Amino acid sequence: MALPTYAGPLERTWYYGFRIFCGLIFFFLMAPILVIIPLSFNVQPYFTYTREMLTLDPAGFSMRWYNAFWNSTAWMNAIRNSLIVGVSATLIATVLGTLAALGLSRREMPFRGLIMGLLISPMIVPLIISAAGMFFFYSSVGLAGTFPGVILAHAALGTPFVIITVTATLVGFDHSLTRAAASLGASPATAFRKITMPLILPGVISGALFAFITSFDEIVIVLFLAGVEQRTIPREMWSGIRESISPTILAVATILVMFSIALLTTIELLRRRSERLRGMAPQ
Repeated sequence: MALPTYAGPLERTWYYGFRIFCGLIFFFLMAPILVIIPLSFNVQPYFTYTREMLTLDPAGFSMRWYNAFWNSTAWMNAIRNSLIVGVSATLIATVLGTLAALGLSRREMPFRGLIMGLLISPMIVPLIISAAGMFFFYSSVGLAGTFPGVILAHAALGTPFVIITVTATLVGFDHSLTRAAASLGASPATAFRKITMPLILPGVISGALFAFITSFDEIVIVLFLAGVEQRTIPREMWSGIRESISPTILAVATILVMFSIALLTTIELLRRRSERLRGMAPQ
């Protein structure tokens, strides 16, 4: 919102002061992330800025650690495992979360508040407690140290994000559209496929992306449940920090930051598209 031409001195002070304050908060949050990006191009095997880097000497910069990442069998296996676990967990979380959100959106659903609280509890309960509980349960059923166990655990963490985003999309949903479709002879499956799903699709995709990010960045659950064959990227980074510190970790972190920015940008575009479909102009 632009500052109106008739704004007084106090309004102008608040207008610019508020934006400067928000910019400082943004810088405070982003500075630790932005610091590691130049360090990932350091030619030396150090986690500090060299004199060449501070003077912007090209000799101080290199793609050495990125090449080490791409040529490492361990890192490539970690990427493969992260994609297998992330995509599988996202599919499960999206289906379960969407179905739950559709049920919770109905007014005749009893105990909606209680059920909603239980379904989103993985977001509220400390992760270490969830991880410990999953470890004891999955160990008793033989799923600890297996891909299905890690996938199901990540799906449990991602489902609340899908429920919240789809539920938010369903707020104000005009159920008269589905009733009109039923009166014209459409089956419930046809009405869902041709009416409900296209309208809630941006929320479903947004929830799926959040679930994927949650799975892709998860480390605590992996430490408890994963075996040697299920080492994901966060697990490999954890091991690298503990065993042999290398700037390759900074290169991987930079790639993950860029990947996360791309996903968050997609989520924002989908949010704006959802607002346009619901007749709400983005602010």
